[in-house]
Amino acid sequence: MRKIFSNSFSIAIVFIVLAMIIPLPDFMLDFLIILNTGLSIVILLMTMYIKEALQFSAFPTVLLITTVFRLSLNVSSTRLILRNSGDAGAVIRTFGEFVMGDDPVVGFIIFIILVIVNFLVITKGAERVAEVAARFTLDAMPGKQMAIDADLNSGIIGEDEARVRRLKVQREADFYGSMDGATKFVKGDAIMSIITAVINLIGGVVIGMVRGGGTFSTVLSTYSIATIGDGLASQIPALLISVATGMIVTRAASTDSLNNDLKSQFTSEPLVLIIAGVIVLSLILIPGFPPLVLLIIGGAVMFMGIRLNRTKKEQIALELAERKRAEKSDMEDLEQNASNDYYRNIENVFNLLAVEPIEMEFGYSLLHLVDEKSGGSFIERVVILRKQFALDMGMVIPSVRMRDNPEVNPNQYIIKVKGEEVARGEILADHFLALDSGDISTPVEGIDTVEPAFGIPAKWVSEDKKIMAEVAGYTLIDPVSVMVTHLSEIIKKYAHELLSRQDVKTMVDKLKETNPSLVEELVPSPITLGYLQKVLAMLLKEGVPIRDLDTILETLGDHANILKDTEIITEYVRQALKRTITRRFAEANSLRVITIDPHVEDMIVSNVKKSDQGSYLSMDPQTIQKIISVTNGEIDKVKDVIPNIIILTSPVVRIYFKKLTEQFLPDIVVLSYSEIDGATQIQAIGNISL
Repeated sequence: MRKIFSNSFSIAIVFIVLAMIIPLPDFMLDFLIILNTGLSIVILLMTMYIKEALQFSAFPTVLLITTVFRLSLNVSSTRLILRNSGDAGAVIRTFGEFVMGDDPVVGFIIFIILVIVNFLVITKGAERVAEVAARFTLDAMPGKQMAIDADLNSGIIGEDEARVRRLKVQREADFYGSMDGATKFVKGDAIMSIITAVINLIGGVVIGMVRGGGTFSTVLSTYSIATIGDGLASQIPALLISVATGMIVTRAASTDSLNNDLKSQFTSEPLVLIIAGVIVLSLILIPGFPPLVLLIIGGAVMFMGIRLNRTKKEQIALELAERKRAEKSDMEDLEQNASNDYYRNIENVFNLLAVEPIEMEFGYSLLHLVDEKSGGSFIERVVILRKQFALDMGMVIPSVRMRDNPEVNPNQYIIKVKGEEVARGEILADHFLALDSGDISTPVEGIDTVEPAFGIPAKWVSEDKKIMAEVAGYTLIDPVSVMVTHLSEIIKKYAHELLSRQDVKTMVDKLKETNPSLVEELVPSPITLGYLQKVLAMLLKEGVPIRDLDTILETLGDHANILKDTEIITEYVRQALKRTITRRFAEANSLRVITIDPHVEDMIVSNVKKSDQGSYLSMDPQTIQKIISVTNGEIDKVKDVIPNIIILTSPVVRIYFKKLTEQFLPDIVVLSYSEIDGATQIQAIGNISL
């Protein structure tokens, strides 16, 4: 039974096509006409209650099916009208008699008006809107894709959300492209309705006269009723479908259902309703207009506007009172902090010695981007960054202290780590940062600058040149995203310094809630919080996520006999996290790497010395210079091909090669074969050889 239901749509479509050929009895035609009308009503209501067009992405296909369904019913009804002397069932007969009454001319006029409204007004307009929407959607695709990439790079969204957004952009383009073609079905259906009506009337009259169905007036009346009934039975569902088509292609800017959109937008300006009500009431002065109707409508509109205006004023008054209360509270806090009596207590002086993990200082031109009361979104974006960083790296970013600094340039900001400046940038709050995407058609005028996070050449373009820059192929980033991206890169760089023992204790306490036996066995003996902090910091320093704390602790416990050498034990932890490391650095389950010649690896291993504090590399400066020079040369060959340079070594060499190169090449990633998942494809595109 379930299999039959799942295939019911396929069976129904085959039946629709066959109905054009196979004669249908009149009771079956009545059933299908009513079904067609009900289906059209359902489709129209669907387009009114959806919030966006993609929620009804099957609409182009539904449009084709309903059009073929109506055409099939037209063919079947025409067959019955011509064969049964104008009798094509109760529904068609009722439609014709109800509309025509005693006057066939009025019935024909009503039918023609419906056809013209459907064909020239609704269908023509929907066709044009669908065509323009398809063109604009396709033209906007590159800009939307670059905006998604910019949000992904700045940490606002993750890989999964970026993938969903890209799919949505592609689906929108496919949907509006399909709608552009599907509207032609509606247009053709309207034309076919006119042709069918002419065939029914003329053909029916001819057949009726030949068969001797009565006088000419009797035959004309019989087939007129059948023709108009058949036309209305098909034209009313066609009109509903046409309205649904226009509804779905004209709601591109909607964010909610049609009912909610109309309610919120029509009630947003009460003064408009009051003025409209006054104008309607003033029509009483014109002789001949019904005063009672004008009083009812005008009075209702005015009453609604006055009521909404009063409610709006009350909301504004409440918001102002709340804002004044908050400002008063802030002023009281400032006055208290500024008082000299505050520092008479020596404990308050000790508070001045505290060092914030992360600080940001802003020039006065940037304060409105940070202040939420002024509409600034920077704090909200930092919250999103903290969430994304926790998911990606397994570490919670400390609170970012933000303050104004009148001593810096008005357009500058400074990032400090533990009280010391580590980076600064300069932005224009009323401009957009334009990055060259590599496919610029026409350069746009702007202020040359350097993107602060990655040092990429860029331009500041004003608001009025935004659209021109997007069309030219630039990737535009707003000022807040520039600062958030810079802060994100600084946090990644100094994450190993920001991880405190208190943070590690909190992480261990959280783990104890789900895996108490592991924590109780290993912490604080033989693994102390300080030792665990060192291992986690070493992983973060090389960009390895520490979210899988279970695996990290289990690996430390398995190698408790060599806990003294933190560098060696960290290598074992890295090997245990090979799936995490592979996901972190691989692209599409593939790694493009630079390998190291075995001779160079043997040379490094032979110069490793051991001491009581651990092992270290002892190599003469000339050899080090040669290795660095060759490595630089290999990187220069491939840096335009791969964005992230990865050097692959044997496990015993990895840590020493990283130490050897981190002072000269801090941004390269050094991995060992044991840290790569077995299912990953490795492609060597360079080799370090002396």
